[in-house]
Formats: sequence, structure tokens, C-alpha cells
Amino acid sequence: MQGYQQGWTLRRRVAALLGVVLALLLGLAAAEAAVAAKNRQNIDAVLLKTGPLRVQAQELMSALLDQETAIRGYAVNGDRKDLAPYQDGLKREQSLVASIRGLAAGYPAVRRELDVIEQQATQWRAQVAEPVIATTERSGPSAGRALITDRTRQQFDGVRASVNTLQDEILTVRKQAADRVNSTSNVLVVLLIIAALVVAVAGAVMLVSLDRILIRPLAALVGQVREVAEGDYQHRISGSGPPEFRRLADDIDQMRQKIAQDLDEVRQARERIEWVNDQLQKQAEELTRSNRDLEQFAYVASHDLQEPLRKVASFCQLLQRRYAGQLDERADQYIAFAVDGAQRMQRLINDLLAFSRIGRLTTGFTEVDLNRVMGDVAGQTEAARQYADAELTWDEMPTIRGEEPLLTNLLVNLVSNSVKFRRPDVPPKVHVSARLVDGEWEISCRDNGIGIEPEFADKIFVIFQRLHSKDAYPGTGIGLAIVKKIVEYHGGRVWVDTDAEEGTTIRFTLPALEADIEAAQAAETAAAEETGAAGSAEDAPADVARQPDGAASEEPAVAPERHDTNGGMKETVG
Repeated sequence: MQGYQQGWTLRRRVAALLGVVLALLLGLAAAEAAVAAKNRQNIDAVLLKTGPLRVQAQELMSALLDQETAIRGYAVNGDRKDLAPYQDGLKREQSLVASIRGLAAGYPAVRRELDVIEQQATQWRAQVAEPVIATTERSGPSAGRALITDRTRQQFDGVRASVNTLQDEILTVRKQAADRVNSTSNVLVVLLIIAALVVAVAGAVMLVSLDRILIRPLAALVGQVREVAEGDYQHRISGSGPPEFRRLADDIDQMRQKIAQDLDEVRQARERIEWVNDQLQKQAEELTRSNRDLEQFAYVASHDLQEPLRKVASFCQLLQRRYAGQLDERADQYIAFAVDGAQRMQRLINDLLAFSRIGRLTTGFTEVDLNRVMGDVAGQTEAARQYADAELTWDEMPTIRGEEPLLTNLLVNLVSNSVKFRRPDVPPKVHVSARLVDGEWEISCRDNGIGIEPEFADKIFVIFQRLHSKDAYPGTGIGLAIVKKIVEYHGGRVWVDTDAEEGTTIRFTLPALEADIEAAQAAETAAAEETGAAGSAEDAPADVARQPDGAASEEPAVAPERHDTNGGMKETVG
């Protein structure tokens, strides 16, 4: 006991107490399970055996009475229809005897009484019922009635008495089963009471033990810690009780000493953090101003760089025209490099200027007919398409709210890309279509070009991002960045359809007009009412969204007035 009080840990003490309680509860649970199983068997015997036995014994009596009544009726009238209850009663008797025999498998006295009834019933039919039927058929009702005497009635009364004896035996068996149910139920209640007492005693012992070995030492430790927390960092903390509490007190005292040592450093660090937070806030404000200034700088710088670049490009071109062939071959190559670099720099600046203008120089949103926009796109890309022998087609396009110049620039970039990134010896085919999906127009630009690898599907929308060298495909690599910015400016999103079987399919969304959404819903409702099928209701939006192909192939040549807001840029994609 002394070793228990001094050396046992709290975990060991609690585990020992819980182990004893658990062993007792497990033993009680096993006994309760056995008693409950026995009680369930007794209840099943009362409900599923003796109860049905009693009902079927009564039905057996009814079947026998039907047979006896039918024989009397037939002997009086001589009508064969009066024998129907006899035949039905005989079948019911046979069925009930088989059922009672199965239910009485565990009750030999009941089976013996059933055998007596079966023998008496068989004897009555052989000595009374069958002779009456045969005599009545042969000699008439009067001869049949002569066979029904007091002796035959007494013989059937014997059958009836045997059935009553069977019912009495069934009641006896039922009472015995009910007594066993009461007995096992009482034992089960006693076991539950014992289990409750074990739990109550264990809880009381646990409370007393916890108060002595846990709550009191913990309260003392908390009081010492509170003194330290109130500012007395020199107060030494000591523990009592189980070994865990003494070790905890030592650890807390070491922590107190560390806190006392580091308190000054923490205060200094807090002052430094506050200073850093102030600096970060100032830097955030400065970064916001810097972003505004940088956006303005990009716009102004793109203008200011135009004049010196034009001068460099012009004089380099003059050198190229005037001294071409007069210098050596390397000099001509150097001059060509200078001209090409100046021109590419000028295209980059123009593209950057166009990119910075998106969303800044706005004319306001209006209703834009994309069919008219596609006509402008066909005119602006006519030269490139004729050079590449390209075919441009589009479906019936919707009307949306947006800025027409920006939407024209968006589709020109997509169509130009499709024409530029074509496969050798394969005439390019570009098709633009639209469909209404969840309140948005999803517009697709599909071609039969070289395609884009799935791993580059997001990379192509990064500004100045190229997947090919400038010698393989010309351009600055900003076109799809402009496309993405225009789409997002109009409240949509753009992506590459990586599931396209051939070429490249770029899809983007634009908000639909309320009238188009209502028309789609009305068409869906009308289709559902006409067909009565859910599948037709799902197809209705697609019919509204995607018009029949071939609505417009390529419009007649439009005046070649080109709105080169982006300097004729053509971005590079993979």
C-alpha cells in the first residue's frame, strides 16, 4: 500500500481502478447477454409458438365442425353442393395438423394430443362421414339420415373433447413459457441493478481518488502558477502528489525561469515588430502608389519610345538601302539585324501600348452584334487568309453587351492565330460558334492547325510568352494575353479545350442578355411540354445556343480598313 501511495503514477492508478471496474462490468455483461438470450427464447416461445398453436387449435376445431355440419346438411338435402364445406374443412384440417406438428416440435405432450385428434377424426370420417355420403348418394337422404345416430354424435363429441384437451395442453405450455419469461426477466433486472451499483460505486471511488490524487495537487499547482502569472516571476513552483505532477511542477518552474530571462527580449522584440508593422503598412501604401505610377509610366513610356525607335529604324533602313552591296556581307548582315531589332522593338511597344489601353480608354458598353463583328474580322484577316488559302466560317452569333472595338480585336487575334499556326500542306479551316450555357455565351474558335500540348494550355495566356522561336512563327507573344484581358474586362473567362481531337479550340465566355436567357428558358419549357421527356428538355438550351451550321460562311469582302489598335500583332501559341 505504501508503494502504491508513493510510487504509482496517476495513469497506473486510474488504469488499475478502471481495470477492476471493467472486469466486473464485462462479467455482468456476459451474464446479462446469456440471460437476455434465454429470455428472448422464452419470449419467442410465447409469441411465435404457443400463441400460434392456440389460434391454430381453434381453427382446427372450426375445420372439424365444418366437416360435421356439411355431412348433416348433405344427409338432409342430398345436394352435392353441401359437401363443399366438408372438402374445404378436410383440407384445412390437414394443413393445420401439419402446421401444429411443426410448431409443437419441442412440446411432446401437445404432439401426443394432436395424434389422438388425428386418429379420432380419421376414425369418424371412416365410420360416419364416408358411409353417410355413400348411402345418401345410393339410397337418398332418408337412408343417409338414418345413419346419423346418438352414437355417431357421441363419437364426434369425443373428437371435440380431444381438441379441448389439446387447447388445455397448449395453455399449460404457454403458461410455463410465460413463467420462464418472468423468471429470466427478473434475473436480467437484478443483473442490471448490480451493474448500476458497480458503476455507482466505481464512480464514487473514482471521485474520491481523483480529489485526493488529482484535484488537490492540481489546485495547489494552479495557485502557484497564478502567483507567477500575476507578476511574481521569482516565486519558485513546487509540486506534490503523483510523480507526473511533481515533474510537471519542475517543468513549469524551468519555464518560469526561462520566461523571466526572456521577458526583456520579448519586450524589445515586440517594439521591433510594431516598428516593422508600421514600415510594412507604409510600404503597402507606397506599393499601391507605385503600381498606379507604373501603369501610367508604361502608357507614357510606350508613347515616348516611339519617336527614337522610328528614328533608329528609319536611319537603319536608309543605311540598308543606300549601302546595300557596297560594304562586305557581314556589314549588310549587321544592318539587317539592326533594322529587324528596331522593328521588333516597335511592335513590342505597340503591343504593350494596346495591352495597357484595355480597360483604360473605354467607350462604354453597348449592345454588339457579333455577326457584324465577324464580318469585320473577316475583312481584317482577308489578306492573311488569302495568302494561306484559309477558310473562315461561323454560326449565327448572339448579341451581347460590350465594346465593339475590343471584341473585334479579340476575335481578330484568335482567327489570326488559327491561320498562322497551320499545318504544312493543309489548308487552314477556322470555325467560330456560340452556345448558351448557364446564362453565359460560350464562344469557341476551332481550327485544324498544329494544336497545343495540354501542359502549355495555361502558359499561352502569359504576356510575351512564346512556345516557338520568332524565326519559326513571327509575333510578339502578347496576342493571347490581350485576348485574356479583353475577356476578363467583359466579365468572362477564357481557356483552351484540351479535349479537342484536332487542332486547337479556344473557348471564352461572355455574359448573355436577359432576353436571350428568357428565350432559352421558354424554349426549354415548350420542348418539355411537347415531348414530355426530360431528355428533350435538356436538349432545348443547346438548340438555342448553337445555331445550324452554315448560317454564314465568309462574308463578302469588307472594305479593308484595318483598325490596327495593336500594331497588327500576332501572338505565338503552341
